[in-house]
Amino acid sequence: MAQNNGAREARKAYVRKRQSIVFSIVGVVLVVALVFATLVFFHVGGLGETAQSKESANYGRTAPCVSPAADGSTPKYVDNRSVTVRVLNGTQFSGFAQAVAEALENREFVVQGVDNYDSAKVERTLIIFGKNAIPQAYTLASNFNDAQMVMDDRADKLVDVVLGATFKDLVPTEDLPKTGSDIPNIEGCKAPDKMTSLPKAPDHTPVG
Repeated sequence: MAQNNGAREARKAYVRKRQSIVFSIVGVVLVVALVFATLVFFHVGGLGETAQSKESANYGRTAPCVSPAADGSTPKYVDNRSVTVRVLNGTQFSGFAQAVAEALENREFVVQGVDNYDSAKVERTLIIFGKNAIPQAYTLASNFNDAQMVMDDRADKLVDVVLGATFKDLVPTEDLPKTGSDIPNIEGCKAPDKMTSLPKAPDHTPVG
C-alpha cells in the first residue's frame, strides 16, 4: 500500500513538473510574440512596412515633379518664411486647424488664415498648391508624415493644407530636411506641364 502511495505521489510530482515546464515554455512564447507584435506595430527597423507603402509615397495620386532651376541645378527646400500657408480643417475635431496653424507658425511658416474645409470627412491630409509653388509645397509637405500632394489650377503661391483624420502630429524638427538641401522627386511624379485637367482652385486670397 505504501508502495502504491509512493508511486502515486511520484506520478503527481512528475505531472506537476511537466505542467510547469509546459507553462514556462508557453509563457516565453507569448512574451516573444508580444514583443515582436509591438515592434511590427511601431515599424521598428522597418518591420511591418510593405514595399507598396514605400513606393506609393503620394498614396495613388499623381504629384508634379520638382522642375529643375533655370541653371539646371536641382531644386532646393526653401526657407519656411517664404511659404504662405492656409490651414483648413477637414475633420470634425473643433480647434484642430488652429492648433496646427500655431505649430506651423512656430516653425516660421507664414499662416494666411485658418478655416474649415468644405468636407469634414477628409481621411488623409492634403497639401494643395499651384504650378508656381511646387518647391514651397514640397517644403511644407516634408513636415507631414502622411500628406498627399495635389496640384490644382491656381497661379499664385498660396499653399493649402487640409487636415485629415489620419494626421497625428508634425514631423519632429530634427528629422526635417535642411533649408537649401536637394528636394527629391516623389516616385511616379509627372512634369508639371504634362499634368492636365487640374482641379479648380477654391476661392482664396492670392499670394505673390
